[in-house]
Amino acid sequence: SVFTVLILTLLVLLTVATFLWNLLVLATILRVKAFHRVPHNLVASTAVSDVLVAALVMPLSLVKELSAGRRWRLGRELCLVWVCFDVLCCTASIWNVTAIALDRYWSITRQLQYTLLARRRISNVMIALTWLLSAAISLAPLLGWGETYSPEQERCQVSQDPSYTIVSTGGAFYLPLCVVLFVYWKIYKASKFHMGGRRRNAVVPLPEAAQVKEASQDPQMVFTARRAAITFQTDGETWREQKEKKAALMVGILIGVFVLCWIPFFITALISPLCSCNIPPVWKSIFLWLGYSNSFFNPLIYTAFNKNYNNAFKNLFVKQR
Repeated sequence: SVFTVLILTLLVLLTVATFLWNLLVLATILRVKAFHRVPHNLVASTAVSDVLVAALVMPLSLVKELSAGRRWRLGRELCLVWVCFDVLCCTASIWNVTAIALDRYWSITRQLQYTLLARRRISNVMIALTWLLSAAISLAPLLGWGETYSPEQERCQVSQDPSYTIVSTGGAFYLPLCVVLFVYWKIYKASKFHMGGRRRNAVVPLPEAAQVKEASQDPQMVFTARRAAITFQTDGETWREQKEKKAALMVGILIGVFVLCWIPFFITALISPLCSCNIPPVWKSIFLWLGYSNSFFNPLIYTAFNKNYNNAFKNLFVKQR
């Protein structure tokens, strides 16, 4: 039908756009030396996981969608590879988003202790832990924890073993969800605290012009200080407050999109094996592709709040004198 062709075209465009946009972010970070530092290494790690989602996971998922009855007809080996990379890359993408949120939180609340050297070390540790945890969750079914492929039913899916379902969904989504919600609450609280402190410490302007006379010798020197010249700007925002407000907005949008994209899939992924619920395959596909779309939105969000990325994107295509 025309509707089916339209949906498949949309999914193909989503796959291509996700791959190209994250590849552009990676190329920019590799080319611009100013980006060879934190927090851009966290952005690069997120872009790598999202590129792998678009290159290795989404195309095979699209092939599965095209088959009659959403059956898997590509064999056991390719099924194992697809499921492994699906869990690995999606889990890494989720935890990389969590790492970015944590980095923003520490840079706001611990400015003195969270120096550039400390950020570099901590970010490298977070990246390593992200990929190690993702690899552990994805490789567990290959070591015998549940079955992913059924040749009789031509079915290929993540292991439906109840114990694995609880561990995998908890480690891949519910734990990072708790972390990012806590982080955003702390960022919002810290930014409100600093703005409240600024209002309490506001400088009260002088009611009238003040005149200071110096010396009694001739000629007499008179210095006049007008109200506009000696009062501080108290109705605007300081640089730190603008930075905190911008970070809170970026983290809020990043977390909001992350939750909206993944929570339907992980709710059904947790409930379905535990209660033996029969969820229609079409809804499973919708929730799965909604989760995949998070890999498309991630680079849009964290580059939209950084003007340096926009300038770097232009420099990739336009020669500067």
